[in-house]
Amino acid sequence: MRKFTERRLLVATHNAGKLAEMRALLAPYGVEVAGAAETGLAEPVETEDNFVGNARIKARAAMEATGLPVLADDSGICVDALGGAPGVYTADWAETGEGRDFGMAMERTWRALEDADAPAPRLAQFRCTLVLMWPDGHDEVFEGVLPGQIVWPPRGAEGHGYDPIFRPEGHQQTLGEMTAEMKNSLSHRALAVARMIEAAFA
Repeated sequence: MRKFTERRLLVATHNAGKLAEMRALLAPYGVEVAGAAETGLAEPVETEDNFVGNARIKARAAMEATGLPVLADDSGICVDALGGAPGVYTADWAETGEGRDFGMAMERTWRALEDADAPAPRLAQFRCTLVLMWPDGHDEVFEGVLPGQIVWPPRGAEGHGYDPIFRPEGHQQTLGEMTAEMKNSLSHRALAVARMIEAAFA
């Protein structure tokens, strides 16, 4: 396992919510975090059918464009009764042609569960795969999984994406109802980042 000794890290995301989470999670370690949008990087086409493959595509594209160490993630919600969908296509379910509409995506997910007559509880997992890549192309992979269930109607205006319809196991609130501090203490991304910090930063 390679240790991360650089002071600057480029996070290969154009998602402001993800970038804010990463900044908050890495702040205690003195790492300056920049986002791909801030550096004018285009989003590469994700052609893999798994989280680690797509995270590597994003990490390599950003690293080759900037020469910086890069942290990239691919994450999504996997619904048991939908065979793991939307999974790696989580963001695609929100595409409208004019940006992403996660309200529409949440409705699509719930309709699919209703059409499948899926029994309660409608179990799901948020999954996050991180790829930490150095300028020489070496990378390390870290994963986090947050189990829970899909609820309806959406609850809460915090978070982003599918957070308002996901209630983590052992909690009564959805991620959309939790404060950023609470979510960052238990999210799939927080779990993956904790593993990365323990292995590469501690």
